[in-house]
Amino acid sequence: MVSDPLPDNLSYACSLFPSIAHVCRRIGINRQQFNKYLAGSVRPSRHNMRRICDFFGVTEAELLAETPRFAELISLRRRAGTEQDHSPLGPTLMRLNQFSTPLDRYCGAYFRYFFSYSNPGRIIRSFALLTRRDGYYLWKNIERERTAPGRASDVFKYEGVAFYLGERINVVENECLLSSSITQMMLYPSYAAGIDYLLGIQTGGPLKRGRKPAASRVLLDYLGQNIDSRRALRQCGLFNPEDLDPRIVDLVRNEMPPGATVFEVEQL
Repeated sequence: MVSDPLPDNLSYACSLFPSIAHVCRRIGINRQQFNKYLAGSVRPSRHNMRRICDFFGVTEAELLAETPRFAELISLRRRAGTEQDHSPLGPTLMRLNQFSTPLDRYCGAYFRYFFSYSNPGRIIRSFALLTRRDGYYLWKNIERERTAPGRASDVFKYEGVAFYLGERINVVENECLLSSSITQMMLYPSYAAGIDYLLGIQTGGPLKRGRKPAASRVLLDYLGQNIDSRRALRQCGLFNPEDLDPRIVDLVRNEMPPGATVFEVEQL
């Protein structure tokens, strides 16, 4: 009878990391359950197998290959990534990701709302995606701005990375075309069974109207994991406050109470 190579391959892959607990925390799988995979008493579900493969950067077929072949594949890929691993930014990103709580339940599509920095008095609704790849949570955001009827929309694309640190969801994004703008969002997590709104604060600045740093309230409206992206993008743009849901407008309104000395956002 041919033995199952999965336990030995998992054990080898885990040996390349600080500990099995570290791997379980990064993947988001219970340590007791993962021990069963290592012992060969239980096979991962298709969902967990995909998460394990994504974390180690292999396909399912590679993970189930004979152990010598699997070890060779992993070694070759680690050598290929040596230059990147030695980047000064590498240790910082790895450390932040190591201590980040899994964000799997937040993966999916969102409408993002905030008062425009470049168009005073108007609200931007953009389309954003949070996905998981190779153990990291990646962020994409697309803004469409049409400032006059009949004029083509200006499109701005942002990419970044997300971490769940200090009981807050942190997103750092960069404008892709010119790399001239960095925005940071800090959002309250959702403690309800489902995800509705994620509210927080963001810092950034206008792309088209000066270079003044700014801060504003920001709201993410969760759309789900299986949505029509093209349809959602068509609904994005610049809006007058009276054209949007009044509750959303109230949540992103930038007002400081009398006597306040810093700009803060209360939890929903």
